[in-house]
Amino acid sequence: MKHESFAADATLVQALEKRSQPVACGKGGTLFMQGEACNGLYILQSGEAALVLSAPSGRAVFCLQAGPGSLLGLPAVVGREPYSMTAMVKKGAEVRFVTRYDFEKLIKADPQMYPGVLQVLAREVRSARLALAET
Repeated sequence: MKHESFAADATLVQALEKRSQPVACGKGGTLFMQGEACNGLYILQSGEAALVLSAPSGRAVFCLQAGPGSLLGLPAVVGREPYSMTAMVKKGAEVRFVTRYDFEKLIKADPQMYPGVLQVLAREVRSARLALAET
């Protein structure tokens, strides 16, 4: 699936980066697991990530790819729900983390960020639907 599914506009990414902390993931690895309590979102600054939705049996239902500028975990942050997918980054990826508290603080302080958030959510829903249609 396309890399831009999770990509946010530069204004939103920059605003979030100001409230973020770097994540050590030079060797790659898992950022969060499907079903895990959400504590924030991740900004993929460079590199690639894979987001996997698994069935209760553990079988992967589908996998979406994300590239630089992607916001990972956004639906969980907005919905205050557990992560709905597992996110894994490839070796060499640069990632930053924004707590749910800091995300909510930004959105309340600057409501002009809402359209950018909605665009990312809409693209993610569309990508998921297209991926399901292919299975």
